Amino acid sequence: MIGKNRIKQIRQLAQKKHRDAEGLFLAEGAKVLRELLPLLSCRLLCATEDFLNTCEEQLLRRVEEIVVINQRELEQMSQLKTPRHGLALFHLPPAVETKTLTAATEQQMVLALDGVQDPGNLGTIVRIADWWGIDHVVCSHDTADVFAPKVVQATMGAIARVKVSYVDLPQWLESLPNEVAVCGTFLDGDNIYAAPLPHSGVLVMGNEGKGISADVEATVNRRLLIPSFPAHRPTSESLNVAIATAVAVAEFRRQQG
Repeated sequence: MIGKNRIKQIRQLAQKKHRDAEGLFLAEGAKVLRELLPLLSCRLLCATEDFLNTCEEQLLRRVEEIVVINQRELEQMSQLKTPRHGLALFHLPPAVETKTLTAATEQQMVLALDGVQDPGNLGTIVRIADWWGIDHVVCSHDTADVFAPKVVQATMGAIARVKVSYVDLPQWLESLPNEVAVCGTFLDGDNIYAAPLPHSGVLVMGNEGKGISADVEATVNRRLLIPSFPAHRPTSESLNVAIATAVAVAEFRRQQG
């Protein structure tokens, strides 16, 4: 049994101000919970008896509090239309220091997101980063909150392995050493399939409608183009930002062998 006040607290975590105040974020569904529980610190697990019976006892010992709930209670506290199995509140991970992010750009590829606002796109990009072995995603302050329920759901657990940070993006990019490659996709860039790509640096992806902002564009030193096919054929104005990210990252990794 779970009380009305606890249900209210859980539902309030849909709002960023409450996530920040509580230091918690919400995750739902068996797939996401099984990905996150071994890797993140869990404050509260509310789940059906059937789901709990499928979890390893050692895994459940990591959880600070467990409440057995029924389907009706789950529906009362869930952000999903058709919730199943359970949900959990996880502690927000500590922020990554700026110097750590800067050092990472000299050793590996880092994704930077400039005003990506759709929760589905952001969650999918985090999932793409996880698949292609990218440890850090650096976001502008006007990018959607990665710990919003819809974003967490879209990451399908990748949020446990990819570190997502929020910075003054133009300022951070400007502060990077001159030798760090800052790549961005533009219509006047070099064909990404023909250009030699760096093994480390930053790949910037822009807003769904406006692309990369002028302040961030000023820091880009490698302009790249994802060409349509065949050349000169009338086509869509642009790719969805998550799809464009997948295409670009795949080519970076392909060239690394």
